[in-house]
Amino acid sequence: MKIGYDGSRFFHNASGLGNYSRDLVRILSDYFPENEYLIFAHQPTDRGKELLDRANVKSKKLSLIPLSRQMGMGLDAQRENCAIFHGLSGELPLIWGPKSIKKIVTIHDLIFLKYPEFYFSLDVKTYTWKYKKAAEKADLVIAISEQTKKDVIQYFGIPESKIKVIYQTCHHSFKEEFLPEDLENTQKKFNLPDEFLLSVGTIQERKNLLSVVQAIENEFIPLVVVGGEKKYAHKVYDYIREKGMENRVYFLKDVDMSELAKIYRLAKIFIYPSLYEGFGIPVIEALFSKTPVITSNLSSLPEAGGPYSTYVNPMDVADIRSKILNLWENPAKRIEQTEQSFEFVQRFNEENIANDLMTAYRKVLSNA
Repeated sequence: MKIGYDGSRFFHNASGLGNYSRDLVRILSDYFPENEYLIFAHQPTDRGKELLDRANVKSKKLSLIPLSRQMGMGLDAQRENCAIFHGLSGELPLIWGPKSIKKIVTIHDLIFLKYPEFYFSLDVKTYTWKYKKAAEKADLVIAISEQTKKDVIQYFGIPESKIKVIYQTCHHSFKEEFLPEDLENTQKKFNLPDEFLLSVGTIQERKNLLSVVQAIENEFIPLVVVGGEKKYAHKVYDYIREKGMENRVYFLKDVDMSELAKIYRLAKIFIYPSLYEGFGIPVIEALFSKTPVITSNLSSLPEAGGPYSTYVNPMDVADIRSKILNLWENPAKRIEQTEQSFEFVQRFNEENIANDLMTAYRKVLSNA
């Protein structure tokens, strides 16, 4: 079977949707090597090169340059005799020929409809049109959580029977074991304290980092932050300077995936009080890393965190502070939570996700 993918994010996004795209192709290539996986893109890059060295994964440069993603990608997939085309980031090509091909789209979240105030109004309109069009055109919509499935039904009116929830896995680096000297070298490289609270994710309003900073304002708990910056970051920096917390909050740059996995292992607690997520990959990264998690009781985060993580009201700084202190000062509770959560997170292992995806592909084809 030949399966075609929209490779725009695969080649051009370092994290987020890029990781989802590369991980999906990688695990399918591992567990179902008999298939051929074609990655379509206008300009393939070196990102994901290790996958393109595999015999069953190939990149395909688009034949049409102007508006090629919307106009030519579907036609190219049909010319290559793909049985399935899978849009990995909420979009499908607009133009298709008469040749038979099944269309699948993954929708990660509809945060732009839940929180439009975090987006430019033109972007909200554009995303809404693209995602709705793709969901209507697709033979199957893959939602990455039950929360996203509910949102697709609510906002786009897509029938539940057409939507399949298939969770994400995370990069294999977070499932590796590391030698003590490897962890020590990473700690030295980034000048990390011996004990710290860890936050991973873009510094933007929805991720709610300021509430974490406010929660530890009067506590001697170091905070390590890994993530890109949006305009909101300046609000966080200003607060840290105002409260004289510069020597307790560490902002790390240029952290690769292996280093990030080690930083998770070094952390005493991982905290992620986001206001809304389609799934919450950093949560399962922490759980696979055997680091106890504090996260929000909203959206899909309880799906990712499972029954043994600690949950907070992300809008309640006092609640966040209380939960941090309770876990920080209770090593027995941290160990218990870590062990139970590590068992829970195995449902997101690669073999399970690969099997779920291939079952969905085969079912779509059987409905021809």
